[in-house]
Amino acid sequence: MKVLAINGSQRGKNGYTQFLIEKLFEGVIRAGGECESVTLSELNIKRCTGCFTCQKADHYLKCIFDGIDDVATVYEKMRQADIIIFGTPVYIFTMSGLLLNLLDRYPSTSNCSDLNISKSGLFFHQIDTAICSKPFVTLICQDNIETETHKNIISYFKTYSRFMDAPYIGSLIRKSAIIAGYGKNDAKLLEYPLLNEIYAAFRKAGEELVISGRINKATQKKANQELIKLPHFVKPMLKLSFFRKIIQNKIKNFMVRQGN
Repeated sequence: MKVLAINGSQRGKNGYTQFLIEKLFEGVIRAGGECESVTLSELNIKRCTGCFTCQKADHYLKCIFDGIDDVATVYEKMRQADIIIFGTPVYIFTMSGLLLNLLDRYPSTSNCSDLNISKSGLFFHQIDTAICSKPFVTLICQDNIETETHKNIISYFKTYSRFMDAPYIGSLIRKSAIIAGYGKNDAKLLEYPLLNEIYAAFRKAGEELVISGRINKATQKKANQELIKLPHFVKPMLKLSFFRKIIQNKIKNFMVRQGN
């Protein structure tokens, strides 16, 4: 079993996305699997220009950037993998531009004039199943505590799964990512003992990918549990201006204490 993580964070190996990928990989290795991480910020990933040169007879399925940037190399790694992890922070309510640019280049691997029907009964053009149809996991990082923040990314990959015939085998969503990164600092880790349980769930998720080919729902629930929990009565009250000011001041004070 070979697991490939594609890290779409602009911060690359210094971000929380990579930190959590490594927690997953600890479990993959413990279960006897192979793992590799691709850091898009370290590569040359040019955006698709929509020129459709790759669909012309004299340049068929060859992107104008082949040999110029690193997309073809990443696609080859995807072909060799058994499972793909799409890792990204939330950037303005969606995935990073780095990751989206990589996915936007898919047409250069497909015959876009050859109509097919997916297993879900959706009309779509021919795809390179060795790239597009691999079982995949999403790993989403956000500092915000709101579920609304990452909703577009989940929706995108659910649609991706149905059109690409790619099994969506796990969704890891790390809210309050700035706190999740405290594992790099033992002193701060003591302030949030729940992090140890979350990290253990990430390791178990990695094991499950190797052993059963998907992440168990119970494991996802533990990995995705809230680090900051608001009482249920608070959310409706946030619509009141005076109450918002109180909460905003508390948050500002909290961020100062955390050194931000």
